[in-house]
Amino acid sequence: MAGQIYPETAVCYNRNIGKHSLNTPTPSPARFPSADYADQDQIFASAFQILERAVAQKVFPGSSVAITRKGKLVALKALGRFTYEESSSQVAVDSIFDLASVTKVVATTSMAMILYERGLLDLEAPVVGAIPEFNGDDPRRREVTFHMLLAHSSGLPGHEKLYLRTHKRNDLIGEALRVPLKSPPGTRVEYSDVGFIALGLALERVAEDSVDAFCQRELFGPLGMLQTTFNPPSTLQSRIPPTANDQTFRKRIIQGEVYDENASVMGGVAPHAGLFSTASNVATFAHAMLNGGAPIVRPETLSLFKRRETSPPGTSRALGWDTPSSPSQSGKYFSPASFGHLGYTGTSLWIDPESQLSVTLLTNRTWPDSSNQAIREVRPLVHDAVVEALGSVR
Repeated sequence: MAGQIYPETAVCYNRNIGKHSLNTPTPSPARFPSADYADQDQIFASAFQILERAVAQKVFPGSSVAITRKGKLVALKALGRFTYEESSSQVAVDSIFDLASVTKVVATTSMAMILYERGLLDLEAPVVGAIPEFNGDDPRRREVTFHMLLAHSSGLPGHEKLYLRTHKRNDLIGEALRVPLKSPPGTRVEYSDVGFIALGLALERVAEDSVDAFCQRELFGPLGMLQTTFNPPSTLQSRIPPTANDQTFRKRIIQGEVYDENASVMGGVAPHAGLFSTASNVATFAHAMLNGGAPIVRPETLSLFKRRETSPPGTSRALGWDTPSSPSQSGKYFSPASFGHLGYTGTSLWIDPESQLSVTLLTNRTWPDSSNQAIREVRPLVHDAVVEALGSVR
């Protein structure tokens, strides 16, 4: 059927042992009742015009957007080109984008949810129990929990240019585990890639599996997200818009490989960045979240992770996820129950369970460099136009 996101078959999977099983039936994904976007150009004309203007104003070369509402994929649209050159390839609905930090929720937070639901992850346990290397001279490090790393309240700093210190995956991880705390654990929120690198290693120790292998088996396979992967093969490069003309670190055009330099040194597989996907695949994931987490986790588990933290004061963070602040990149209409995440390359996912709405917006706004920040104005305008088009203004 045109527009069908889920395939008829998915990877065989045994939830009890968490491994492939030829004898265990595949769980049935929560399918979209239908995927009908024949009238999308009329219904979402305003939202698409905003994106078209953004392309014309060189906010980003190209974009792909997917909108789901009440179990239906109601829009799937591609606009613009891979670069600003007229000879560049046009973005298509099956173009594959570097999700950047949207990796944190689609992959790493989902891995944490699954491990928590299976009783393998204690959110309040000290991280040093899983990664003793995180311990150090500062006794406060022993207070850092999985919960704090997910909520970005561990006391670790935000972004560190670890790639300038080392050129091997294990060495970079070692450097990340030695980054000093900036504040006492649990007292301050600072969005931290360093914290998610530590979190990812800890989750891998708990799962006895790598982030990419675990997510492929437990998440992408069961959901039929066939175009979602770390380190996409070279055969897919022609479908991947470039994200940078990097003449400072890697000295080449970055296309089909992760934009984030720390993730690059980690071999392209990192818990904070590195996942590639299409808008429709991300919409598939969003639909599962709107379906209470099924068939990946139970509603109770998802509710715990997407609930906004009550401390430290002023935080907008949930566990892995972000929630609407004021002002918000989700715009002015998404409900307080909404949850989502942004990616540095110009990607975003916002989900509103109250209106049963999700908006996936993928761009390569970092091309040819990351100096243009105008997407911060474009995102909320697009989200507002989508909600207004659906008549869901509160």
